[in-house]
Amino acid sequence: MAIKLDRVATIDHLPGTQIVQSLGIVVGEAVIGSNAIRDFLSGITDVLGGRSGAVQKSFRAARTAAMDDMLEAAEALGANAVVGVSLDYEVLGEKNGMVLVSISGTAVRVTG
Repeated sequence: MAIKLDRVATIDHLPGTQIVQSLGIVVGEAVIGSNAIRDFLSGITDVLGGRSGAVQKSFRAARTAAMDDMLEAAEALGANAVVGVSLDYEVLGEKNGMVLVSISGTAVRVTG
């Protein structure tokens, strides 16, 4: 499904618009598997010398998947915007090397 909703903000409003209806909290989640974490740990030398492209790609993909899930949930509620967006990373147990990327916000209808 192509996501059309493009009004997303970390603040509680969108400048130049007015919130006319709050539709509820929407959430998206994605998990990065142990391979990304293992790659990160085995490539620590790369990280110390600069950025680790493989790890950044994994986190970017997880962030995008979580955002897409949240926006799909907002569209399903009839929203045309999401405000108050918050992004969080959480390690799911030190032994299994999984990282949860979670993004949430409030689905709203705006005019303007």
